[in-house]
Formats: sequence, structure tokens, C-alpha cells
Amino acid sequence: MRVFKFGGASVKDADGVRNVLKVLSETGTEKTFLVVSAMGKTTNAMEAVVRAYFEDKGTLAAALDEVVAYHLGIAGELFPAEGHPVFDRLRGLFEEVRGFLAWNKSPKYGFVYDQVVGYGELLSTVIVSAFLEDSGIANTWLDIRKYIKTDSNYRDGNVQWERTQEAIATLAPGKELFITQGFLGSDENNFTTTLGREGSDYTAAIIAYCLNAQSVTIWKDVPGVLNADPRYFEQASLLNRISYREAIELAFYGASVIHPKTLQPLQRKEIPLHVKSFLKPADPGTTVGSGKGIEPEVPCFIVKKDQVLMRLSSLDFSFIVEDSIGDLFKLLHDHRMKVDMIQNSAISFSVCIDNKFGRLPELLQQLRGRFKVVHHENVSLYTIRHFNAEAIRSLQNGREVLLEQRSKETVQLVVK
Repeated sequence: MRVFKFGGASVKDADGVRNVLKVLSETGTEKTFLVVSAMGKTTNAMEAVVRAYFEDKGTLAAALDEVVAYHLGIAGELFPAEGHPVFDRLRGLFEEVRGFLAWNKSPKYGFVYDQVVGYGELLSTVIVSAFLEDSGIANTWLDIRKYIKTDSNYRDGNVQWERTQEAIATLAPGKELFITQGFLGSDENNFTTTLGREGSDYTAAIIAYCLNAQSVTIWKDVPGVLNADPRYFEQASLLNRISYREAIELAFYGASVIHPKTLQPLQRKEIPLHVKSFLKPADPGTTVGSGKGIEPEVPCFIVKKDQVLMRLSSLDFSFIVEDSIGDLFKLLHDHRMKVDMIQNSAISFSVCIDNKFGRLPELLQQLRGRFKVVHHENVSLYTIRHFNAEAIRSLQNGREVLLEQRSKETVQLVVK
């Protein structure tokens, strides 16, 4: 069994869906499990629906109508015949969204988010499955929520591995092609949960682990894993091979090509991960597997933008030691802050965090009761793996460095 994952960029329009058919025609479809993300920027559009639901219900209908029009437009190009059954399936899914928004009584943003945003993947897989079927590629559409079971930590569900393994094992895959959604799971009450943004890669790894797959291939709009994001760095180059350990390090620091949680289940069973271009499927791309380091060995640049740097110091010049640091991390956890870098001295503690859930103001209010707090918003955290002097100079040039930290293989700079 092979697991293929196609991201939103690969199915952003009708031509993208046709290209999935082209890739499968070249690679074959036997014993293949296809994981598909929401189309294009649908997740962003569905997030706008959720915001409208909570903040401005007068714009709710228009926000959802935009998503409807986008998907029906793609379907209209792929299925020109009137009355194709795919349209009824799509409209049925949209009615489910409208129904939920009408009867929901929960005030919890995370719960509503998962019940609404997850429809992006359901819509995309219905379209892809129907198009492949019409093109002569038989397939079985699956609702992944029946198979990946999580806790009720909405927006960042934790996989319940034993229940998930039992459910996926019932599939007993043969030679057919399966098509299912990335990003989604369900809790013990069968409410939809999501695995975190970019969680479709993780879905592919979960399936591969549970089925003892031969490999996982992530199809991207780039030739493979690059040593830098070409949107932010010039002269990015392809990495031909990366060890699991190195890839996990890169993912931990924020490399966007591979989801941070994707690699762990693959490494446990030594399932190789291939990252390839859906535009040039015959090209070798990048392989992540057992071995050492990276090839070629060059500096790898990672940037996380829109971060918050906080410097905390004690009000009475007392040491910030284990009990204080423990309390700090509990506050960060309670406010759902992702910690990306820490540095401490006797009387100060610096932390670079990702405020992805927007709870910084209430965190600052609590911290200021115990510490002197200086914070900088909208900073960038740069990480260089396998750095050299030239690589560091290229980042320092013309930027204000607020914090720097080095280890043997890695340097991190927080810059404004």
C-alpha cells in the first residue's frame, strides 16, 4: 500500500484536479490511498465563515455563498453535463453546514470551527473522487472521520492510536484506490475534530502507520524539500535526501514543507517519505528516511513570521528558577501559546511564541501581576541549521537583532 497526499495547491482549480488524474496515470493506482486537502484557499474561506458566525451574522450568508460558488464553479468545468450526481452531493454538504450553523447552541469557537471548516476536505474529495470515476479510475470514497479517532481538543486533536488502528485495520485494503480527507478526525461523540493547520500530511502518516504502508508521497508545487522557502530566500536549492532525525529537527523549527507531527509515526516503522512535484511527477524529489544528515550538506534556512518576543524579569531582582519557570510554562500552555524559542538568565526569561489563538492580551495581563514584561509583536524568528558565518551575515544584514541563540548545529535570531 502506498499513501499519496495532494495539498490544496494541487487541486485549487479544475486544471489541478485534471493534473491529479495525470499523476495517477503515470504512477498507477493499484494499492494506493489518496489523501486530499481542501481546494486552494478554502480553509481560509471557511474560517471567514466561522468569524462571520461569531462576529457579524449579517455577512454569514455571503461568506458561505462564496465557498459554494467556488466549488460549484470547479465542478461545472469538470462535469459539464447537467444533472450530474456530484452536484447533489455538494449541495447536500452545504446544507449540512447551513443546518449546523442554524441549530448550533455551543458558544465555543474551537468546536464550531471544527464542525464548519472541515467541510473543505469533504467537498474536495467528493469532486476528485467523482472526476476520477468518470475518467475510468474506479475508487472508494471514505469519510476519514470514521477511522481517525481523537480526543476533544478541537482545532488540534490528539490521535487516539489504539482506536484509530482498530478502525483503519477494518479496511483490509486490496488493489483498489481509496480517496479520503486530510486534516479531519472525530471524537468519542462523533463530532468532527481537526488535527491542526496543514494536518493533511499528518493524516497520510497516520494511515501509513496503521496500514504498514510501503511509502508516503506528498505531492507539492515545489520540486521537493528545499533548503529554504523560495518566497523569502533567494537561491533555494533541493535537498536530495534527509534523515528522519534531521527532518524532525527541521519540522520542529518550522520548515513548512513537512508537518511537525508527520514524521514521528513514519520513523517508528521506517516508512520512507517522498516529497515530489505534482507538475513533474517523474522527477526524483526528496526522500526522507533512515540514515544521517542531509544531502547535499548546506545551510537550511527557516523563518516564522508574526511571532511575539516577550522578556520577563522579576520585580524584586529575585532569581527566575524552576518554580517560576514551571508557572510560566503553565500559563503559556493554558493560553495555548506555542513556544518556539526560550532563553533565560538569573533574573530574566525570554520567550518567542506563536500567538495563533489570539490570546496574548489576557496572557500579558496575568504576567504583569508577577513580572516586569517587555514584549515585541510582529517579529520574525529565523533558524539556520548547519550554519556558517556567511549564512548568519546574510540574515543580520540590515535587520535589528533582538535575540540570538546558538548551539553546535543551529543558530536562531529574533529580528524586527
